[in-house]
Amino acid sequence: MRVFGIDCGTEFTGYGVIEVDNEARMPRLVHLAAGTIRLNKKDRAPQRLAQVYAELTAMMALYRPDVVAVEEVFFSANAKSALKLGQVRGVALLAAASSGLPVAEYAPLKIKSAVVGYGLAAKEQVQFMVTRLLELEDAPESPDAADALAIAICHIHSAQTLALQGAGR
Repeated sequence: MRVFGIDCGTEFTGYGVIEVDNEARMPRLVHLAAGTIRLNKKDRAPQRLAQVYAELTAMMALYRPDVVAVEEVFFSANAKSALKLGQVRGVALLAAASSGLPVAEYAPLKIKSAVVGYGLAAKEQVQFMVTRLLELEDAPESPDAADALAIAICHIHSAQTLALQGAGR
């Protein structure tokens, strides 16, 4: 299974692609790509959203994932920020849908619990565990890319758990 994780942001949107190598004696996670879409604050919202859409659809076409995993909306005290984030998230969902890919959504607490074991973990802890779980030499280039990889890892762990539960019936 190949998963494309997306960490939506109004300035930086992270993406990460991982897959499961079931050929090894012990199944392991394989890092394929990670990066950050950096948006120019000077551009107007429509241009920024078009950039996110174009870059995400290009990456999805390049890496051909089986599924896209995205963080669910969390509630913010700042309504304006939440609306802007929702626009980027909507564009990410549109990119997945227009690429013909199913989407899985996960709450921030579930993502951190799946990767770190603690739902209120700090960004640095997530980055550290992503580096360890994927056996990377260096941490991902940005916290946003690390978060996107964490979202993809969460999906793989969730899918494996569901598969095991289904096999036990």
